[in-house]
Amino acid sequence: MQSPRELTDFATEYLTIQGASTVGVSTTETLAGGPPSTDLGYVLKGARSAVTFALPLDQDKIIKYLAKEDHAAHQADNFRTGNVATGLAVGLASFWNQHGIPSYGVCSNTVYRPDTPRGMVDFLPDISHRYLAACSGVGWFGFSGNIITEKHGAAVLLGTTVTTAELEPTEPLPEDDKYCDECQLCRASCTSGLFDKGEKSTVTMGGKDFSYSKRKSYHRCDLVCGGFTGLSKNGKWSTWSPGRFEIPENDEEFMPALIEAMKASAPRPKISGGLFHPAMGSTRKLNLTCGNCQLLCHPDRDERKRRYKLLINSGVVVQHEDGSLEAVPPKTARKHLSEMGPERRATYEKG
Repeated sequence: MQSPRELTDFATEYLTIQGASTVGVSTTETLAGGPPSTDLGYVLKGARSAVTFALPLDQDKIIKYLAKEDHAAHQADNFRTGNVATGLAVGLASFWNQHGIPSYGVCSNTVYRPDTPRGMVDFLPDISHRYLAACSGVGWFGFSGNIITEKHGAAVLLGTTVTTAELEPTEPLPEDDKYCDECQLCRASCTSGLFDKGEKSTVTMGGKDFSYSKRKSYHRCDLVCGGFTGLSKNGKWSTWSPGRFEIPENDEEFMPALIEAMKASAPRPKISGGLFHPAMGSTRKLNLTCGNCQLLCHPDRDERKRRYKLLINSGVVVQHEDGSLEAVPPKTARKHLSEMGPERRATYEKG
């Protein structure tokens, strides 16, 4: 039987040679006291350790996505990278399972616990990659709560393998080295208003505190990142969503607004590509239309500012009858909507 050090070194090499930029290890001890989604035993009885890793997204595709020059390339890269993360997590687990070490590869995304008050729609993950990533030193929590990494910023996707093996835990990164200076461009780029300007959320894992901006109702993200709407408050730019449904101010108003927008938007033409998301069933696909808080967050502050300028000067997205998306000036977008028949227009905005 290999030692904890040997097993940890193997897992790190297994993942890095396949493209992981950072690898960390957490254990039941270093995660002790954490939120429910840090309970490794939820996915694997007798679990003792977890290997979490980051895979970088293509930065060039991100720039074109933020500038509204190319939607498809980043979306495809994002979904493929997520699938690779899942594949690597499953691959490492499979290797260990075949050597007599019970292990489990956690999906990179879109797996939610069914045993919560509202089941899937509570969107509580089986295992939280980001909590494990912060605990094991894969990255820090940025202001937004996204994991930010030293080299790639927040432009990474995460994967995790849970195992019964005893591994050597890695330390959280020193807070003094964190590049996040709370510039809050992530908050400025979020048309849903998800992040609180001043209040923080704190989680404790292994006796250590980890903090990030308090998030308001996640239905804000469902409404905007789900692609149902996305116009900025000043009307000068939007996400990649062509929807213009109102974004409420109060959290209590988001669930009714979300239900209304989901129903109204159903007849829209299909956008090329996309992902079948379990919460949307098998008849509709999820397309990436936002993610701005993650994609803006670069280690270099000047680059963050440049990306924010690209975003707010990128125009307003409209959808053509063939399903294609185009960014146009705000006046052109308003004209585009006004020229629609009432039935089609109702799929984008409330009359």
